Amino acid sequence: MTEPTPPDAPTAPDAVPFGFRNVAPEDKSGLVRGVFDSVSSRYDIMNDVMSGGLHRLWKDAMVRRLRPRPGEHVVDVAGGTGDIALRILEPFRDAAVTARPRVTVLDINESMVRVGRDRAFDRGFIAGLEWGCCDAQALPLPDGCADAYTVAFGMRNMTDVPAALREARRVLRPGGRFLCLEFSRVTPTLAPLYDAYSFRLLPVMGRVIARDAESYRYLAESIRTFPAQDAFAEMITAAGFGRVGYRNLSGGIVALHAGWRT
Repeated sequence: MTEPTPPDAPTAPDAVPFGFRNVAPEDKSGLVRGVFDSVSSRYDIMNDVMSGGLHRLWKDAMVRRLRPRPGEHVVDVAGGTGDIALRILEPFRDAAVTARPRVTVLDINESMVRVGRDRAFDRGFIAGLEWGCCDAQALPLPDGCADAYTVAFGMRNMTDVPAALREARRVLRPGGRFLCLEFSRVTPTLAPLYDAYSFRLLPVMGRVIARDAESYRYLAESIRTFPAQDAFAEMITAAGFGRVGYRNLSGGIVALHAGWRT
């Protein structure tokens, strides 16, 4: 079986990738919204199955690097089902509200936000959490309002990644921290096995567990069209961040990028 290949150069000058298809920029956010509307109710189960539970360790590593402090305001974009927000707040469960970080969870997909709100309520996290539905390229937040900006597995779904990075810088105060956890390029020794898993097994798992093979085919394709580690680090630097770097996790299956708002 021949693995799918990324799209050719866009035929229209402003076309953007949606998986291995090129689409008009104004269409991509709606297509992405449709993917996550389809899988939201089974998203967490699929994450566990797809990664063998590793996604939990990757997210733990991100929050350890963040080192949230009492009183800080963290903006978690593409926060979906609240995985990062709840990890941030868990160590402060028994603290007074004023002694906790404050987390604003924003996601373009309303159904994902509903899942996250319900999870937070069921686990007793109400105070210190705010939820909103918006585009990452136009956050409904004032300049310099946040101490940290986090995004886990959401940057590759954004229509205009440089614009989203500039918006991240805008809402951070000087010295604020930027952290992005995203699927990336694996080491050459892992590549054949990873490709076979992504394009042969993953859609089958999506069909059986989430009843949606196409959405998980898109997710695999979106990883291949997202910039590799060094290229994405350059984009973060170009958006105005300093001290930019990254750490590969699990052989480059994911990379944790970090920078500081200068």
